[in-house]
Amino acid sequence: MTRPPVRVGVIGAGSLGFHHARLLRGVPGVAFRGIFEANQERAGVVARELEVQAHPSLDALLAEVDAVSIVVPTPFHHQVAMAALARGKHLLIEKPITVTLAEADELLDLAERQGVLVQIGHIERFNRAVRAALPFVDHPLFIDSDRLAPFNPRGSDVAVVLDLMIHDIDLVLTLTGSPVTEVSAAGLPVLTPSIDIADARLRFASGAVATITSSRVSKDRMRKLRIFQRNGYLSLDLAAGTGEMYRLRGDVDLATLAQQAQPLEAFVERLPLEAPEGEPLKLELESFAAALRGEAPVAVTGRAGRDALAVALQIVADIERGSPFAALGARA
Repeated sequence: MTRPPVRVGVIGAGSLGFHHARLLRGVPGVAFRGIFEANQERAGVVARELEVQAHPSLDALLAEVDAVSIVVPTPFHHQVAMAALARGKHLLIEKPITVTLAEADELLDLAERQGVLVQIGHIERFNRAVRAALPFVDHPLFIDSDRLAPFNPRGSDVAVVLDLMIHDIDLVLTLTGSPVTEVSAAGLPVLTPSIDIADARLRFASGAVATITSSRVSKDRMRKLRIFQRNGYLSLDLAAGTGEMYRLRGDVDLATLAQQAQPLEAFVERLPLEAPEGEPLKLELESFAAALRGEAPVAVTGRAGRDALAVALQIVADIERGSPFAALGARA
């Protein structure tokens, strides 16, 4: 018996919401039911360009769907999600899940009572380099992450920790599979009242350590992740979606190696990391649709989103304790 398509809509049709709507139209098993965007002029532009329906109100969209993708500014995630949950709708919420843990807990509690799915849009889980690396990750000992970007007003309503760094927080939590036991961080505002550049050092219960640097006031773009473990070293370029692993050759005589200097290739083999091509956002939306149809588990659960938020807020708190400039910015 053929399953009926899942009716899905998008709430928020800004820059990212546009692409959610664009891609959802073609996801197998999804019947796209349109958008709701509070800015009527923007709603009209998107509706015409994508040839989709722009609903006049949030209630009007919710009456037509089984699930929604929430792509509104972060401060409105909780309000919009709670309205959708009250109507029993499944949710895909762009990262971060909410602004506060209290909001996240209230949202997840209502979702559980309503018996609906919640997926969080931590899109880097679907990055080709990350997908290629995961089969080779084996108890990381040290992770180093850099995410630098020029200033963009979108997302600047929250600290860079919640805007950019949270991607990497989610990744290191996924890679280590271990809770954070210690946080040390520094940062400051530069162009906004919030923290615009931040550096964090995390220690995990497993013994692993991660350093994460994020900036939204950089001249250049960079998204790189390096993973060190006992059997080798993985280097990922998330911007390019490529990666490679360096590991000790199986035929190396360590006693001979210790006697004289040798070129790296004499004792280390380089293994390119490969995964199928795929637009990360499209893969994310397809995973959401598969979960809605009961064909796969939720890829990034609401609990995982809450865990990433909890660490992000610890980082922000540590920055504010140590930096009078960040503290003043946060209160401005």
